[in-house]
Amino acid sequence: MDAKIAYCGIYCGACGIFLATESNELEELSKELKIPVTYLACKGCRSDTNNLCCMNCGIKRCCGHKNINSCNECNEFPCANLKKLDQRHLRDDNVSLIENLVRIRKIGAEQWLKEQEDKWRCPGCGGNICVMDKECYDCGCKID
Repeated sequence: MDAKIAYCGIYCGACGIFLATESNELEELSKELKIPVTYLACKGCRSDTNNLCCMNCGIKRCCGHKNINSCNECNEFPCANLKKLDQRHLRDDNVSLIENLVRIRKIGAEQWLKEQEDKWRCPGCGGNICVMDKECYDCGCKID
């Protein structure tokens, strides 16, 4: 599965830390957040380069223990931990991880990834939109 598809249903390609890592702007973000680059860099949930948050993710660890590709393959889907994370992302980012995982199950990971790439593409310049601040990382355009 693609590194940008997190076990919990997050699309990593719209994460500010992922975008900063990909665009070589991580040094600036590191200074701003006062976190060393080595602890901040992330190339997606399924990559070998994860930030501290993703590296220590209980959901990622749980999927590994159960030898499954994502939460939607689990008999307990959606579990209490996923529901809690889903509520946080609904509140903060207006994104439902549970809906993402249901959609992945319905259309497959590859098609879902294409949908997410389109959804988080800037209508102005075609750059990448950050889900956290709803801003294009390339042109700075704010998205509603």
